[in-house]
Amino acid sequence: MKPQDILVLLKIISLGDKPWSQMTLANELFMSQSEISQSIARSKYAGLLHITGKRVYNLSLMEFLQYGIRFVFPQKPGPLVRGVPTAHSVPPLNTIIRSEESYVWPSAKGTIRGHSIQPLYNSAVDAVKLDENLYIFLALVDALRVGKAREKEIAVSELKRRILNEL
Repeated sequence: MKPQDILVLLKIISLGDKPWSQMTLANELFMSQSEISQSIARSKYAGLLHITGKRVYNLSLMEFLQYGIRFVFPQKPGPLVRGVPTAHSVPPLNTIIRSEESYVWPSAKGTIRGHSIQPLYNSAVDAVKLDENLYIFLALVDALRVGKAREKEIAVSELKRRILNEL
């Protein structure tokens, strides 16, 4: 697995029942079609995507996110920079958790200053501008990667509600 595989799987889930192709995923995720193709092949092999490549095994993905993401793709908050809010700095977590610290994906076009968190994949910063559901998914995943126990618990609950109930 590579970090962009999680981005691709979450994008597929965020699309719900909307039809999609590898080319549309590539365009909306700012990735090449070959990256999408390779990602889909890895996710099938890992048992996170149906053999047809069109349906995510939501329970398997949820288990990976809950128990493995922080070990496979760990992240430590970095210096203060301008960027796009993530983790507990984004709804729904920022309505539940009050914090003086903000976490951001570094970006000159960002709206706030906070501790830098590298996104799972660089194009995520642009991709979330096109898909609010994807943005929420990635922010919740970042909460699992960098959050404290309470933040992780709330993020898991929100991810289960959104992934297992298909939005």
